[in-house]
Amino acid sequence: MKSDAAAHQAKSNKICVHECEIHLKFRLVEEKRALFGDRDELLEFLIEAFTTGADEYMEPIETRVRVEEVPDLDASAQMRRLLMRLRNSSELAKGPPSLP
Repeated sequence: MKSDAAAHQAKSNKICVHECEIHLKFRLVEEKRALFGDRDELLEFLIEAFTTGADEYMEPIETRVRVEEVPDLDASAQMRRLLMRLRNSSELAKGPPSLP
């Protein structure tokens, strides 16, 4: 009985909620009209430009990343439901998928 509980506890600890904060500061040479989209499009555009890598049109200035595990109860109800489904998943018990 104890071994089942310990195995479930170990499996549950593999997946947790993280709060991530990313601060990116860079200069980008781009057409003026390209940066006047809605906020989500602009964010997607800027992240894509940054992750594509530095080139002559982009100059990274500052990058800070903070990742912190947070208690499950700090997550939204929707995220907690997903977390429970993942923790109870039989696929998770098998471990990560193997690469071909």
